[in-house]
Amino acid sequence: MGSKIILASSSPRRKELLEKMGLEFEIIPSSYEEDMTEPLPPYELIMKLAKGKAEDVAKRVKSGIVIGVDTFVVFENKKLGKPKDESDAYNALKLISGKNIEVYSGICIIDVELKKEIVDFEVSTVKIKELSDDEINAYIASGELLDKAGSFAIQGMGSIFIERITGSYSNIVGLPVNKLYSHLKEFGVNIFEYDSWKK
Repeated sequence: MGSKIILASSSPRRKELLEKMGLEFEIIPSSYEEDMTEPLPPYELIMKLAKGKAEDVAKRVKSGIVIGVDTFVVFENKKLGKPKDESDAYNALKLISGKNIEVYSGICIIDVELKKEIVDFEVSTVKIKELSDDEINAYIASGELLDKAGSFAIQGMGSIFIERITGSYSNIVGLPVNKLYSHLKEFGVNIFEYDSWKK
């Protein structure tokens, strides 16, 4: 099957999306420390963070194709990370209520042995419905959003607050699978060769 694939993330959502692609892979979480304060445009910063994660793991293995990914939400040119606490979550949801937000994901793929690297990004737009205080407080009480960028989870209960999506759905979940599929082909990885796709 060629080089093993390594996901440099412990995200259960990214793991699930890779599994749905039929890929066989192992997980080695990156210990790269993100700096969200760097004064870079969102697309440049998200690619730098993804590259940092992939390179951190690539340095620790002798072979394989390492996939590093990072995702954040942008509203009016401000990056919205994971909420620090319930008050922070409330403020974030109040801010984006009735508005369009952008979800950026950076992706970096490194073939460790060949020293080949591709860095790219994807952006999707999400329209959030007008949220009442009762809806915001009820959603915060569910606990779902406390580890989610932008304080909502599109693949969970947070989906009820989404009016419209422009662009890749999987990108909003945390992994732009269309871009990943295209770039993996450049590394000689054909997902249809995996047993999960064979009848």
